Amino acid sequence: MTRSRSDLVWIPTFAILVAFAVPWPLWGVDRVVAGLPVWIWWHVAWLGLCAALFVLFVRSGAWERGMGRRAADPVDGTGNGAVDRGGDRR
Repeated sequence: MTRSRSDLVWIPTFAILVAFAVPWPLWGVDRVVAGLPVWIWWHVAWLGLCAALFVLFVRSGAWERGMGRRAADPVDGTGNGAVDRGGDRR
């Protein structure tokens, strides 16, 4: 499977996110801000950044391409990707 350049950008992006998930620069820092240690705020900000980047990752279509699907391929013909398993829906 060939990858586009935009998909290849996500590999180092996620590697950096993993590398800095641990607050390396804050080891040994005892500073407290708003009643919590600075490293807790690091994690709060980091998780927000990870969530925002994951939204961009999914919206770019890289998730579907990585799963071997095209973003525009509907599974059940409705375009929402739902699988019609038959049966009576009420």
